[in-house]
Amino acid sequence: MTTTNEIADKIASDHSLTKAQAKTIVESVISSITEAAIAGNETSLPGFGKFKVKATPERQARNPSTGAPVKVAAAKKLTFTPAKALKDALNK
Repeated sequence: MTTTNEIADKIASDHSLTKAQAKTIVESVISSITEAAIAGNETSLPGFGKFKVKATPERQARNPSTGAPVKVAAAKKLTFTPAKALKDALNK
Protein backbone atom coordinates (compact mmCIF):
# COMPACT_ATOMS: atom_id res chain seq x y z
CA MET A 1 0.00 0.00 0.00
CA THR A 2 1.24 3.47 -0.83
CA THR A 3 0.52 6.32 1.58
CA THR A 4 0.48 10.08 1.06
CA ASN A 5 3.80 10.25 2.94
CA GLU A 6 5.38 7.74 0.54
CA ILE A 7 4.07 9.70 -2.47
CA ALA A 8 5.40 12.93 -0.95
CA ASP A 9 8.80 11.31 -0.30
CA LYS A 10 9.00 10.21 -3.96
CA ILE A 11 8.06 13.70 -5.21
CA ALA A 12 10.58 15.30 -2.83
CA SER A 13 13.44 13.09 -4.06
CA ASP A 14 12.50 13.45 -7.75
CA HIS A 15 12.20 17.25 -7.68
CA SER A 16 14.71 18.40 -5.03
CA LEU A 17 12.00 19.53 -2.60
CA THR A 18 11.74 19.11 1.13
CA LYS A 19 9.42 16.39 2.37
CA ALA A 20 7.21 19.08 3.94
CA GLN A 21 6.88 20.94 0.62
CA ALA A 22 6.08 17.73 -1.25
CA LYS A 23 3.51 16.68 1.36
CA THR A 24 1.83 20.10 1.04
CA ILE A 25 1.62 19.59 -2.74
CA VAL A 26 0.13 16.10 -2.38
CA GLU A 27 -2.42 17.31 0.18
CA SER A 28 -3.32 20.24 -2.09
CA VAL A 29 -3.98 17.91 -5.03
CA ILE A 30 -6.16 15.64 -2.89
CA SER A 31 -7.99 18.66 -1.48
CA SER A 32 -8.65 20.00 -5.00
CA ILE A 33 -10.09 16.67 -6.14
CA THR A 34 -12.26 16.54 -2.99
CA GLU A 35 -13.56 20.08 -3.51
CA ALA A 36 -14.41 19.32 -7.14
CA ALA A 37 -16.26 16.15 -6.09
CA ILE A 38 -18.24 18.03 -3.42
CA ALA A 39 -19.25 20.57 -6.09
CA GLY A 40 -20.33 17.68 -8.34
CA ASN A 41 -17.59 18.30 -10.91
CA GLU A 42 -15.46 15.75 -12.72
CA THR A 43 -11.68 15.77 -12.28
CA SER A 44 -9.62 14.47 -15.17
CA LEU A 45 -5.93 13.61 -14.82
CA PRO A 46 -4.65 12.81 -18.34
CA GLY A 47 -2.80 9.51 -18.45
CA PHE A 48 -4.22 8.52 -15.04
CA GLY A 49 -8.01 8.69 -15.13
CA LYS A 50 -11.19 10.53 -14.17
CA PHE A 51 -12.93 11.02 -10.84
CA LYS A 52 -16.71 11.50 -11.18
CA VAL A 53 -19.60 11.87 -8.77
CA LYS A 54 -22.41 9.41 -9.45
CA ALA A 55 -25.85 9.57 -7.88
CA THR A 56 -27.28 6.25 -6.72
CA PRO A 57 -31.08 6.11 -6.36
CA GLU A 58 -32.97 4.89 -3.31
CA ARG A 59 -33.48 1.12 -3.38
CA GLN A 60 -34.81 -1.84 -1.45
CA ALA A 61 -32.38 -4.32 0.06
CA ARG A 62 -32.63 -7.23 2.49
CA ASN A 63 -31.13 -7.66 5.92
CA PRO A 64 -29.02 -10.82 5.46
CA SER A 65 -29.66 -11.98 9.04
CA THR A 66 -33.43 -11.65 9.13
CA GLY A 67 -34.40 -11.39 5.47
CA ALA A 68 -36.46 -8.29 6.31
CA PRO A 69 -36.68 -5.64 3.60
CA VAL A 70 -34.63 -2.51 4.28
CA LYS A 71 -34.76 0.82 2.48
CA VAL A 72 -31.33 2.10 1.39
CA ALA A 73 -31.31 5.89 0.99
CA ALA A 74 -30.20 7.63 -2.17
CA ALA A 75 -26.57 8.70 -2.04
CA LYS A 76 -23.72 10.07 -4.07
CA LYS A 77 -20.52 8.13 -4.62
CA LEU A 78 -17.17 8.95 -6.15
CA THR A 79 -16.17 6.74 -9.05
CA PHE A 80 -12.79 6.42 -10.73
CA THR A 81 -12.31 5.43 -14.35
CA PRO A 82 -8.70 4.66 -15.25
CA ALA A 83 -7.25 6.12 -18.45
CA LYS A 84 -6.32 3.81 -21.29
CA ALA A 85 -2.61 4.47 -20.67
CA LEU A 86 -2.96 3.32 -17.05
CA LYS A 87 -4.93 0.21 -18.02
CA ASP A 88 -2.35 -0.65 -20.66
CA ALA A 89 0.50 -0.19 -18.16
CA LEU A 90 -1.25 -2.49 -15.67
CA ASN A 91 -1.74 -5.21 -18.25
CA LYS A 92 1.78 -5.38 -19.70
